[in-house]
Amino acid sequence: MTERNDQAGDEIDRRARRMKAARDNPGASPLRGIGTFGMIGWSVAVPAVGGAFLGAWLDRTVPQAFSWTLALIVAGVLLGGIIAWRWLREEGGDL
Repeated sequence: MTERNDQAGDEIDRRARRMKAARDNPGASPLRGIGTFGMIGWSVAVPAVGGAFLGAWLDRTVPQAFSWTLALIVAGVLLGGIIAWRWLREEGGDL
C-alpha cells in the first residue's frame, strides 16, 4: 500500500513540475505576431491620420502654395515609421 502511495505522490509531483514549467515558460504564441502587426499598424496610422486632419485644418486656415495635408501626411508616416522601428528594436529579442 505504501509503494502505491509513493507512486501516486511521485506522479502528482511530476505533473505539478510540468505544469509549473509550462506556466513559467509559455513559449511563442501565434497571437503575439498578430498583436505586433497591429501595434506597428497603429503606430503608423495614427500619426498619418492626425497629420491629415491637422493639414486639412491648416489648408483652410493658413493657405499656402503647397498642400499642408500632403506634407503632414508624409510627416505622420515618417514619424509613425520611426515609432514602429524603435518599438520593434526594443521588442525584437522576443519576436
